[in-house]
Order: sequence, then C-alpha cells, then structure tokens
Amino acid sequence: MEELTIHVMTEEKLKKEIKRIMLKNRQSSGTYQYTVPSLSSYPFQWLWDSCFHAIILVNIHLVEDAKKEMLSLVSHQFKNGMIPHMIYWNKAKEHDFSVVKWGRKDTSTITQPPMLAHVVWKIFKNDNDKEFLQNIYPNLNKLYRFILSDRDPRKINLIGIIDPDESGEDNSPRFDKALGLPPQQSQQENFAKRLQLVSDNVKCHFEGRCMSNFFWVRDVPFNVITIRNLEYMSSIANELHKKADSEFFLTQADLIKRAMKKYMLEDNVYWSTYKIEPNKIKLKTWHIFSPLYARLYNQEDAKRLVDTYLFRGGFDTKYGIPTVATDEKSYDVNGFWRGPTWIATNWFIYKGLMEYGMYDYAQKIKDASTALIEKCGFREHFNPDTGEGQGAKDFTWGGLTIDMYDESERRFSGFK
Repeated sequence: MEELTIHVMTEEKLKKEIKRIMLKNRQSSGTYQYTVPSLSSYPFQWLWDSCFHAIILVNIHLVEDAKKEMLSLVSHQFKNGMIPHMIYWNKAKEHDFSVVKWGRKDTSTITQPPMLAHVVWKIFKNDNDKEFLQNIYPNLNKLYRFILSDRDPRKINLIGIIDPDESGEDNSPRFDKALGLPPQQSQQENFAKRLQLVSDNVKCHFEGRCMSNFFWVRDVPFNVITIRNLEYMSSIANELHKKADSEFFLTQADLIKRAMKKYMLEDNVYWSTYKIEPNKIKLKTWHIFSPLYARLYNQEDAKRLVDTYLFRGGFDTKYGIPTVATDEKSYDVNGFWRGPTWIATNWFIYKGLMEYGMYDYAQKIKDASTALIEKCGFREHFNPDTGEGQGAKDFTWGGLTIDMYDESERRFSGFK
C-alpha cells in the first residue's frame, strides 16, 4: 500500500464536517432521538449504525446525544431480548425497506452485530454517569443472554446468524454457499434469496433453532464482536457490583474464543462456517483481520497474520482494505459488500491493530480512511483503488475516522 499524504482535512475540519452530518441526519419521534445513516437512502434507525453513531457523538463531545441514541435503540427490544436491526419510527416514509414483510409492525425481525456494550462502556468512561449505566443494563443483559441462547441452539459456543443482513454485510460473498449462489451474481438475485429468508423467519416465528434449517452461518466478525462486547458487559456488570453477571459474561466470552479456535481456525486464519455441522468458508474477505479486535491471537500469530495478508496479496489496494480480496472470483469493485472499502471495516481493523501495538499499520489505516473523506466526502463506501465515492451521500459511518484520531492520541502517547 503506497503512502498517502493528508494535507487538506485537519482534525478540526473533520470534526466540523462530522458534526454537520450528524446534526443533519438527526431525527426524533416523541421523546426519542436517533440518527439515520443517510436521509435519502437510509431514512430509518439501524442497530449497528446507531452504535457507530454513539461512538462518533462521544468523540465530538455530544455525549448526552449518544445516550439518547442508545436509549432509542433499546426501546423496541423484543420480549425474548433480541434488538431488531431496523426501527421504522416514521411510518409515513415510503422506501424499499418499508415494503419488506417482516411479520411485525414498526421493526424488522432480525438483529445485527451486538455492539451495544462497547458503546455503553465508552459513554460511561467519558462521563461516569452510573445512572445511565443502571438504566440501560437490563436491556443489555437481556440482549446478550438472547444471543448466547437463541443463536447457539446446539450449544457448541459459536453464535449463528439466520440471515446475511444480520452480519451487517448484506451481500458479502461469505454467504454465497449458504444461499446457494455462485461467485458472480446480481444484487437482485442476492436480494431475492434474502427476502425468502425473511419469509422463512416469519414461518419460524423468529426462532433461531427453526431458522437453522434454512440458513445458519457462524460468522467470524459476529462472533468476534460478541466476544469483545461480552468482555465489556463483564466490566459494566462489575461496575454495578453484579459479580455473578460479570463472571458469567467473561466465561461466555472465553468459551466462544475456544470454540472459534476449535472450529474456525486453520493455517492461522479464522474462517466463517455454514450448515449445522461447521463447514469452513475459505474465502478471503476483510473478516480475516477482525479477530484482532477481540485479541484472539497471541502477539506472534497476530504479527504473522498481518505480515502475510495486510496490504498484501489481494488486500494491497490504495485506500484501506477492500471488503473482498482482489484475487477472489467474487471480487467486484462496484459490488456493495463484494469489494468496496467501507470506513467501518477500516475502523475494526484499526482497533485490532492498536490492541497489538501495531501502530505503524494502524496509522496507515487511519490515513487511508481520512484520505477517502478528504477526496470524496462522506460516502457510503469507496473504490479501494481510486478512492471514488460510491453509494449514499452524507453517510454517517465516515465519522468513525474521528475515533481513530482519539485512539491514536491516547495510545501513541503511551496511554491505554
């Protein structure tokens, strides 16, 4: 990966632009306040988008707004603990998403990567508001216990997803085999398969064990994010003097780590699996770097992974890490989650590199992310070779770059 020169967008200007977009995309419904990813393309509330939004809001010193973002997100939690990946606050707003027959009013019936504990802990560490922690804890407790039970019906300590959309990477080629699709496909073909899974989910009454008959992928990033957030849950529970809960969540995180090593790890790479009996999906996407975020490797193996793959052989594009390696048959520079660079995946990789003290590599990810914003503004995703912006405009995820600045200031200065 060639060096990029960042010379126009200073941190101050970056914060100003991020704040503009976050305020522009702010919405409210009654007493609730939330942020949409894009007013034109995504006019509803999404689960992990709101988690990203709260992280951004903390970094631009709008901490109370970050709390409101999370409280609106948990307001539609299901009785079983699941938090839906979409909330349709504005029922009058017509959009392609609103015609999906989820079998339930006001929300979808699937979830997304459970980033909430990470966000809540970040908020708490910023202002030490224990009342906020106490108020939202019951929601978090129910969510993670749901994930651990409903999404691991065979009790092998690996979390399954029932729809590609639950990964947050809707049409990623990691799910092609499970969907019965070839590497080369149209977005319409992929969407049709995912719509069928929605219908299956309705027939299954939104229950994971039943859905495992139709689609069951134990995805690496979803499990990685679950592990890291269970560790944050342990910290939150400990802060609230819930010792038994704290020990439970930490134990569960360790069990998933062990299961991932047993079922997913091969040749120093963690691979997602599909079907009831885990079958590895050996396809290179950005996910191979995600285990760094949860410290699944020792220092030596982490270095070996990075030295083998990061900015090398299929991941050697100019503007960060492509979502799919360029030497995969499924790679498509215009293919949504099948090639373009996304700021959120850059962010996860950045966080992982920082965990291992790989500051030079982390700096490259930060510079590439900033260069994308500098070149094309806040777009949904980008051409990894040219930096050309693609998808929605004034898309909020670009704001995660400011969290990289915050992280680098603390860690490059020697503070954890």
